[in-house]
Amino acid sequence: MELDIHKSSNFKGYTALLGENTNPENRGDLHEGFDIGWEDPTGASRADDGAMTGQNVWPRNMSGFKAAVLEYYHSAIQLGQSLFPLFALALDLPETFFDDKTTKPAAIMRLLYYPSQTGPIDNRLQGIGAHTDYECFTILWQQDDIQALQVLNANGKWVNAVPIPGTLVVNLGDQFARWTNDVFKSTVHRAINRSGVERYSIPLFFGTDYDVKLEALPSCVSDDYPAQYEVVTAGEYVKSRLEATYAHSKTEH
Repeated sequence: MELDIHKSSNFKGYTALLGENTNPENRGDLHEGFDIGWEDPTGASRADDGAMTGQNVWPRNMSGFKAAVLEYYHSAIQLGQSLFPLFALALDLPETFFDDKTTKPAAIMRLLYYPSQTGPIDNRLQGIGAHTDYECFTILWQQDDIQALQVLNANGKWVNAVPIPGTLVVNLGDQFARWTNDVFKSTVHRAINRSGVERYSIPLFFGTDYDVKLEALPSCVSDDYPAQYEVVTAGEYVKSRLEATYAHSKTEH
């Protein structure tokens, strides 16, 4: 609890069980988490992230933990950077369109622990409630043998995102939805762990530099389909969503 996320101005550190609530209709999210942002291998973090400025916090007396987490973090960052040109080409944009918008990787990574839910089913208590992610896209590692992640399909039905060994799940987030005026739609998803055993996952949420304006691309706007979202910076948007997610438990700290 020394590293409780409510003590952080930029939402880094530890989240307790029911410490966040991604779906306001639910009672809270049944998971624990540990959040970090950009930090280079020497331990330095950026000092100019606007609304999200602030360093990571790390537990004491856990030999090898920080090094292992940052090693995976930077590997996932490299993968994410290689995906941006593909998204640009899919939007009929120059392959380098996102290069100047992702110069300072604004990626938050979470280590998540989901206890198995037992007893009577309470639909308002889930591992993580139905939500969309806040950034451009998410790169998710999940345990190979434990089914928990569900995705809402176009017909409004929940379908299992069945774990496939040796793979990562990639889903779209709100920054792309705002940029593309919903040409790319955020993926609504949730996690419910009724496997009977504990589950772990590691999502990395890859967004643009925090000072970039999320403004609808000209090719995604027309007289018949005007811009759907107000223009905000990426940092302002992410922080506002995080504030809403943790608001229900902030008064307890």
